[in-house]
Amino acid sequence: MVDTPPSLESRLPAHNPDTKPMAPEISEILSRLIGFPTISRQSNLELLDYVESLLVPAGITVRRFSHADGSRANLWATVGPEIDGGIILSGHSDVVPVAGQGWSSDPFVLRQDEGRWYGRGAVDMKGFVAAAIHAMLNAAGRNLQKPLHLALSYDEEVGCLGVRGMIESLAQEPLRPALCLIGEPTGMRIATGHKGKTALRACCQGQEGHSALAPKALNALHLGAAFLQRLQIRQEELASNGAQDPAYAIPYTTIHAGIMRGGEALNIVPGSCEIDFEIRHIAADDPSAILSNLLRDAETIVAPHRDRFAGAAIRIETLSGYPGLDTPEDSPTVRLVASLLDTNLPTIKVAYGTEGGLFAEGLDIPVLICGPGEMTQGHKPDEYVEISQIEKCERFLERIVDVLGRRHT
Repeated sequence: MVDTPPSLESRLPAHNPDTKPMAPEISEILSRLIGFPTISRQSNLELLDYVESLLVPAGITVRRFSHADGSRANLWATVGPEIDGGIILSGHSDVVPVAGQGWSSDPFVLRQDEGRWYGRGAVDMKGFVAAAIHAMLNAAGRNLQKPLHLALSYDEEVGCLGVRGMIESLAQEPLRPALCLIGEPTGMRIATGHKGKTALRACCQGQEGHSALAPKALNALHLGAAFLQRLQIRQEELASNGAQDPAYAIPYTTIHAGIMRGGEALNIVPGSCEIDFEIRHIAADDPSAILSNLLRDAETIVAPHRDRFAGAAIRIETLSGYPGLDTPEDSPTVRLVASLLDTNLPTIKVAYGTEGGLFAEGLDIPVLICGPGEMTQGHKPDEYVEISQIEKCERFLERIVDVLGRRHT
């Protein structure tokens, strides 16, 4: 999953500034976005075509950063002067699958009911994307002193994979934004951080045999079970004696096993087994140190078997990962965003991961998370976002445009 360099094709504006089209309402934009079934690892190009059809006629410069196979892409759009500073509005275009979920209506048709908009991606996170597009269109009619950027990524839901190539390319450019706002759902509160994540796979190698002679073989499932027990022990150590960050609902680093595969038939001693697990770490913990402990645990499990089974092993490979985010609560950007939200509520940290850590590390800029709705409303049947939350987001983004239009900001 490696991005190609940015396409040489930049959608340069070709328009008459005196005849700019009327910006569509957020509801209309969201309806169109919901209508594109942009499930992760599937194409998002039709959605990007639609977004470009709105932005380019308004005089907004657009670029794409494509996946190696050309099936999907990131989009980077800029309105305002080409100078340092300004703000990135960041969102992802992909959504989680709907297969096996009991929706009460078509998940790819926006439905309004009792102050809510329903549809796959309504809260995670096409609601914010629609509001951000609307803000870009409004900004196109302003004399901005600092630029406003829109970043739309792909394959965020499967490990924040797609955005990396775009960030790598932007990091090579001479101009640098001053702030990135990730519009994941926070109830329009300011989130300054989230845990980092490393996804791993333990490959357990035993020796096959007939189940009637099971003691003469080495059951890989048994090796896997012993490794699962070590994961539990390490988790208990982190919960009891590890670093703590009370800003999180779960204030310590977690280790979670999600998938175990192994065995072909009941009368065969399985020779191999795989366990997919993850480490979600707070800023104070080093995931590589935790992994080193687990590698030692794996060796402790298999070492007693090597006299009889030379190939006995538990190998751990890294599948994916992303860094955590930990923006200081006293950052000037926190004070700025709080003033635009007109809130005195304390900052929070979110349990889920975002692309924020990648933007912070890759571009060396402050990053905050703030978007409409709650994550508890996403990833399930009848996903929805409160219309009042979208309206609050719209007002917030209007104030951002106002700030970018002032001199000496």
